[in-house]
Order: sequence, then structure tokens, then C-alpha cells
Amino acid sequence: MFEALAFYVFAGVLVASALMVITARNPVHSVLFLILAFFNAAGLFVLLGAEFIAMILVIVYVGAVAVLFLFVVMMLDISFADLRKGAMQYVPVGLIAGGILLLELISIFTAWQFSPEVAKNLTSPVPEGVSNTVALGRLIYTDYVFVFQASGFVLLVAMIGAIVLTHRQRPDVRRQKVSVQNARRPGDVLDIQKISSNSGV
Repeated sequence: MFEALAFYVFAGVLVASALMVITARNPVHSVLFLILAFFNAAGLFVLLGAEFIAMILVIVYVGAVAVLFLFVVMMLDISFADLRKGAMQYVPVGLIAGGILLLELISIFTAWQFSPEVAKNLTSPVPEGVSNTVALGRLIYTDYVFVFQASGFVLLVAMIGAIVLTHRQRPDVRRQKVSVQNARRPGDVLDIQKISSNSGV
């Protein structure tokens, strides 16, 4: 009874916050509702027994992505009224694309069938005495280690590409030259003088 009640609470708040994300006029409020939606999605994952995915959802999406969106929206002076101008002309295209995706989802769920082997494993996907996190780690680092490392490499390349594309050279900024500093001799910057007594300034 408690699990069913918790599911309906998390699911209801998740759907309501997701609707507020796309209907709120203030972009800061949209990001805050997005954070609320992520927290409720994490609660649903906990109810499913996938605590590791719930933790990753909170740490990565709430702690990094959504907070980054919030800082960007608050720091940049963006005129959202100008961005909304002419947006209604794209509504028919959006409705057509959304209808196609809805039909695809309906066709998938109506024609979905589990194979006998998968249906047999659904009763006990994780061996007894092994936590969900341990089983997921064993699976990632044994059967899917190449895909895991390749995805990490793709993210690294994307991060470096974003830094390179957004980097701007400014001629009025003095930059540090490590090679010049390492090659500098003490005599170039230090002048030792012997001053006799009572002759100082």
C-alpha cells in the first residue's frame, strides 16, 4: 500500500512539474521545476530498486546540468520575449512530429513481447546477496567495458571541442608564458647592491 501511494505521489508530481517546465513563463521557474522533476524521477527509480540510477540522476542532472542551466539563465541577460516572437509558426510542425512520436510509442508498447529467456530472468535479475550497484558495476566493467570506455572518450572529445570553440583570444590580456619564465635567469630580474652604513635613503 505504501509503495503504491509513493508511486502515485512521485508520478503525479513528476508529470505536473514536467508540464510546468514547458508552460512557465519565467525561465528560472522552468529550471526549478525541472530540478523537481528530476528528484521525483529519482524517487521512482528508488521504488524500482535501481538506487544507483537514482543517485546518478540526482548527482549528475540535478547537481550539474540543471544547476548549470539555472546559472546560465540567471547570468545571461536574454530577452525571452524576443525569442518567443514567431514561435507560433512552428506549432504545426511540432504537433506533426509529436504525433509521429506518439504513434511510434503506441506501436512499440502494443507489439512488445519478451522472449522466454528474458521473461524468466525478470523474476530475479540480480543474484541474491549482490546489491544492484555491484551487479551493475560487474556488468559494465566486464561485458560492456569497451562501450563504457568509448563513451567516456566521446565525452572527453566533446568537452575539449566545446572549450576550443568557445575560447577567444584577447590581445589586451597578458598571458603567462611558462617557457619564458623557466628560461629566465636570476640576474635578469634581481639586482644585488651593497649599501654602506648611513648611506641609505
